Amino acid sequence: MREALINAIVHNDFSREIPPVFEIFSDRIVFTSYGGLLPGQSEEDFFSCSSMPRNRELMRVFKDLGLVEQLGSGMSRILQHYDKDIFEISEHFIKVIFPFSRYSDSQKSDENYVNVGVVREEVRKKYGKSTEKARENKELLSEKQQIIVQHVRDHGSISNRDVQQLLAVKDSRALKMLRELVEMGILKKIGKSKGSYYVLFEK
Repeated sequence: MREALINAIVHNDFSREIPPVFEIFSDRIVFTSYGGLLPGQSEEDFFSCSSMPRNRELMRVFKDLGLVEQLGSGMSRILQHYDKDIFEISEHFIKVIFPFSRYSDSQKSDENYVNVGVVREEVRKKYGKSTEKARENKELLSEKQQIIVQHVRDHGSISNRDVQQLLAVKDSRALKMLRELVEMGILKKIGKSKGSYYVLFEK
């Protein structure tokens, strides 16, 4: 989050006298910088961790203060801990959205912490449910997937709209995450219309 905050400042386009905006909501923190992508810069370039500073002098000042280690390193550190979908890129603005998580490092040993390897193995043993994805991927569920699964455990079900509001993501991203959890054999979709919802997988 520190890296995203610094990026929002040093890559903001101050030529229009529009400062970066930092907002705190009940479920998320949002950093918004003005200027969009640089001319000639693609989204692939943006996420490639190669440095294309908008304000070279400001970047130099931050580097002299020890707030920036090396050019291009900030994005690399962000992507080590978060998916690209926390970024919303438009023509004139770049937003970074950090949803609050109910999980912390100290909770990883808690019985309610969702380990995808354990969940998939339990599903496979109980129901004979096994997918290629489940066999290949053994790591912990992503932070956002954890929140979705825990919501279902707490409330019995979840809808696409619930995911959008819970994680501050767009409809397409919410649908993708739900589909992935269905493919993993963790969730099951109920219904086919707009009123469809998802529950924990049961035989």
